[in-house]
Amino acid sequence: MALHWRSLLRFRSTTRPLIIFTFCLTVIHSLGNDVDNCDKLQLGQYMCKEPKIDDATQEPENCKDRLAWVECLPAPNISCRLSNGTQFKFSGEEVGFNKSIPCRNVSGYSYKVAVALSLFLGWIGADRFYLGYPALGKKKSLLKFCTVGFCGIGSLVDFMLISMQIVGPSDGSDYIVDYYGARLTRLSITNETYRRTQLSP
Repeated sequence: MALHWRSLLRFRSTTRPLIIFTFCLTVIHSLGNDVDNCDKLQLGQYMCKEPKIDDATQEPENCKDRLAWVECLPAPNISCRLSNGTQFKFSGEEVGFNKSIPCRNVSGYSYKVAVALSLFLGWIGADRFYLGYPALGKKKSLLKFCTVGFCGIGSLVDFMLISMQIVGPSDGSDYIVDYYGARLTRLSITNETYRRTQLSP
């Protein structure tokens, strides 16, 4: 019985340092891996530069396939891993990663021109001609001209459809709209849309 207790005490005295050593290694390892990739930083830990806007298209210069890229700068004293795997502590002036932003596919049709044509010359179909609907424009213009814009109702309907950007250019592109101006954004409800319901008291 005494031999059993001695072997048990010897086993406990050798495992305790091993457990402490394993615990210390785990803590050191977790502290070393505490740094995430730079592109996983939370909002407020970085600031992205404004995109360079093309004057002709009013979209970011590097827009391709409806996506553009902007450079993002992590905040001062933020440490994160760069794309090549090295850890870096930022001062607030270095680029840490690139972030994608949506952009639009434009091909030369101005929203302002389309709305102005619809408002002032819509009764002869000039808005439809401008947007690239020549066949529809000719038929509508003749009908609109003979009926003075369907007594104004057809011109009003076209003006509303164009101003709400429901009717766009015939090639499927988007209107050229000032990048920092008022833009319409189409909202759609999908399975991924979060819907918040309020309970009545």
